Amino acid sequence: MLSACGVGGFLIYREYNDSEEAGTDLGTSAEIDGLVNYRTSNPAALSQSHVTSPVTYPMTPPAGGPHFGQWQNCVGDVYNAPIVDGNAVHSLEHGAVWITYQPSLGSSDVEKLAAKVRGQAYMMMSPYPGQTSPISLQAWGYQVTVDDADDDRIDEFIRRFRQTATMEPGATCASGITTTTG
Repeated sequence: MLSACGVGGFLIYREYNDSEEAGTDLGTSAEIDGLVNYRTSNPAALSQSHVTSPVTYPMTPPAGGPHFGQWQNCVGDVYNAPIVDGNAVHSLEHGAVWITYQPSLGSSDVEKLAAKVRGQAYMMMSPYPGQTSPISLQAWGYQVTVDDADDDRIDEFIRRFRQTATMEPGATCASGITTTTG
């Protein structure tokens, strides 16, 4: 019995590690259409160092990299104003998915997105002035952009990367800062 559990545990571990390297979740080999995997395309940009000065990230919004020592609260938080990149990136390191949107996005689409975030651990959203796509989703090392809140890739991205893209398994999203820049 014990050896069967050991073999089963090893197979699950191996599948998890193989899927992490491929940028996919357990049990599937399909990619999300339009997914950018910075873990393979630009791993040098994903430093986990803590900094005290703002960072210029190579992607907008940032999907990982150097960040501030305090994370942004990410327990279903819906921010109505922009948040500081360095705090948001720290939340990504903890396993959060950060949904951002152009401030001009229609209120019905904003509400559809907010409904996916509210009450969900390791989730947050905020407007992001200057992003080129109407909606963008970020997890540590991964990003996808979509044009509207009904795009099926939103739910797929959340399902695939919320908590699984973490660089610090078990790190909390609670007790972070809740300030905005607006």
